[in-house]
Amino acid sequence: MHIAVLMGGWSAERSVSLQSGNGVADALESLGHRVTRIDMDRDVAAHLAKAQPDLVFNALHGSPGEDGTVQGMLDLMGLRYTHSGLATSVIAIDKVLTKQALVPHGVPMPGGRIVKSADLFERDPLPRPYVLKPVNEGSSVGVAIVTDEGNYGNPIARGAVGPWGEFEELLAEPYIRGRELTTAVLGNRALGVTELKPKNGWYDFDAKYTDGLTEHVCPAQIPDEIADACKSLALEAHRLLGCKGASRSDFRWDDQRGVDGLFLLEVNTQPGMTPLSLVPEQARHLGMSYPQLVQAIVDEALTGTGAGTGADTP
Repeated sequence: MHIAVLMGGWSAERSVSLQSGNGVADALESLGHRVTRIDMDRDVAAHLAKAQPDLVFNALHGSPGEDGTVQGMLDLMGLRYTHSGLATSVIAIDKVLTKQALVPHGVPMPGGRIVKSADLFERDPLPRPYVLKPVNEGSSVGVAIVTDEGNYGNPIARGAVGPWGEFEELLAEPYIRGRELTTAVLGNRALGVTELKPKNGWYDFDAKYTDGLTEHVCPAQIPDEIADACKSLALEAHRLLGCKGASRSDFRWDDQRGVDGLFLLEVNTQPGMTPLSLVPEQARHLGMSYPQLVQAIVDEALTGTGAGTGADTP
């Protein structure tokens, strides 16, 4: 097949997308496919029209490749593509919309509310500790944990460096103590559960993508009931949101509260495919090589019920 791999772009996750895209392109070429690599710019539609691929492998992370914008363009062009479609992408990248879609169905997620960044300089929106995060970013971009002993001030000082300086509105959520867990879903199967143990601080952007800063325990050394709950919730979220191909659900687990301490934080519809990424790691633990994982994502996109067919409406 002739497959165009979309990567790069201009989001905060550009460098990660380039790693994912080049890894996917190498794997596709090793499988015998003809590959056109496209580092997305504002003329991406023209590049795709010229290439005329049989399929687009979407290896973009963040906006506009993960928020429905690129998906809508590909739909208009009549091109099949991997991963989730327009409606699912719009909802899943928005943390508030995700809560509205999942919580009524019994998926446990932290409470929270949208706050104006300017109001943070007057008062705390929640009792400390709490978490502030952009509504529409992934990979822990712009996340701040506000604690009593932190260096942001009390209330937050106007001169303190943080997401309030970049975004007019933020989502405030109560901080959940405990452990960082993640579960990948491929098609209709939850692959496993990984525990992430940052060497310093917490699991931020640098800890995710810098070799040696985070220990991955795969499979996670956790009780069976917690592992089963992670897999069940990840599958349910994948289904309720209408995800296609691969997704990854991230959790916090308060290990002092048993299964009642497990909370879904977000669902990533364009999970990373870099050497440090979690989906390839979990697939590898099950005996699936990186090229086999890439081919499985391609196969689902071609079945007629996968991404890019208009069948993703939650």
